[in-house]
Amino acid sequence: MSKAHVFPLRVYYEDTDAGGIVYYANYLKYAERARSEMLREVGIESSRLMDEDNIALTVRKCAVDYHKPARLDDALEVHTRITQVGGASLQGAQHIKCDGKDIVVVHIKLACMAMTGKPARLPEGLRATLDQLVEK
Repeated sequence: MSKAHVFPLRVYYEDTDAGGIVYYANYLKYAERARSEMLREVGIESSRLMDEDNIALTVRKCAVDYHKPARLDDALEVHTRITQVGGASLQGAQHIKCDGKDIVVVHIKLACMAMTGKPARLPEGLRATLDQLVEK
C-alpha cells in the first residue's frame, strides 16, 4: 500500500517565465506546499511546532532532477513520501507529475532545529507520527 500524499495544483501565469514555462525554483515552492499539507493532514502544523514545541523542520539537503518542464495551465500533482525518520531528521522523496509522468523529482532531508538555531531532537510524539508515514 502506498503512503504517498498527493497534492494537486495548477500552473498559473505567475509561476512561469515569458515563454509560459515554469521557472525552475517554483518547483521547490510546490514541493514545500505539498510537504506542509501532508504534515497538516496528520496534525503537524508548522506554527504549532514553533509556538508549542519551540522547534522547526528546516531543509538540510535538497537534490532536484528536472526531467521535463511544466507549462502554463498544466494540472500537476506532487506525490510526497517520507522514506526515513531519524532522531533529529527525516528524509523524503517528492515526484511532481504531469499527466501521470514524473517531470521533477526532489529528494529532501529535513532537520529538526530549535528556535535558537541549534540542532534539536524530534519530540517523541512528532517522531511517532512521522514514523507512521514511512513506507515500509
